Amino acid sequence: MLSLEKSMIAKPFLKWAGGKGQLIEQMNSFLPNGLTEGSIAKYIEPFVGGGAVFLYLVQNYPIKEVFIFDVNIELVIAYRTIQHSVEKLIPIVLDIQNKYLSLDENERKTYFYQIRAEFNLQRNEIDVTKYNSTWIERTAQIIFLNRTCFNGLFRVNSNGDFNVPIGKYKKPNICDKTNLKAVSEALQKTQIHYGDFSECEQYVDGNTFVYFDPPYRPISKTSNFTSYSQNIFDDSEQLRLRDFFKSLDAKGAKLLLSNSDPKNEDINDDFFDNAYAGYRIERAMASRNINCNASKRKPIKEILIMNY
Repeated sequence: MLSLEKSMIAKPFLKWAGGKGQLIEQMNSFLPNGLTEGSIAKYIEPFVGGGAVFLYLVQNYPIKEVFIFDVNIELVIAYRTIQHSVEKLIPIVLDIQNKYLSLDENERKTYFYQIRAEFNLQRNEIDVTKYNSTWIERTAQIIFLNRTCFNGLFRVNSNGDFNVPIGKYKKPNICDKTNLKAVSEALQKTQIHYGDFSECEQYVDGNTFVYFDPPYRPISKTSNFTSYSQNIFDDSEQLRLRDFFKSLDAKGAKLLLSNSDPKNEDINDDFFDNAYAGYRIERAMASRNINCNASKRKPIKEILIMNY
């Protein structure tokens, strides 16, 4: 097994709330043995998000087939663009970065909100059904907005418009050319799908490892991080996912699911313990790095649920 420091050549190209980059080292001890032994030939991630776990696994284990899914169409556009056209994407992102860094604070605000407005205005004009050249500029805008907005969030309102305000970064690293190329390389053997988590079922068999990283169940009334798309992921959706987890378990696949541990706020909240009764449940420490109050970015427990 490679060391974590050397193995993460390609890292997430977007900042992502709930991203697993800081939890991978702990999760590594909970991965199924079949990854190392080579008996697991297929990896599926139905909520790819920032892709930290996906990138770690494809760079470290001999997985033959990889499938990633997300219900956020903007993410799918970005992943497919980096997969197909990273060499065309990089100059555009670099131009945006150079222009942004040359501006003063007020000019940066104007430029940021101009790009955000264009991004939202063009949303309904983009053909999302198949890859095309217009996706390149849109991906550049996604990367720019993510790298310069407040806390690096990706959040949309009920209309699907990106609505995060500008952040306060003096010299943001918007265009990481080396990493974009490394991510593109990691994506070459990956099938990228837009859709609900349940759509991955057709690809699952007994030689598959599935990692679920759904929108987290809020650990408090003020920490609702479920608005990465227009779809609301409430408790009924968490239980629909539980039912899907059980159906894949019946297929013989190895399954791992992570979520926020409600016991961080209420020791008597047994939502996941009850929902996944009979499965292996572990807790791991993780840090939350998107709280607007830096003093509250403290380690919390996350829950890991396995069928092995």
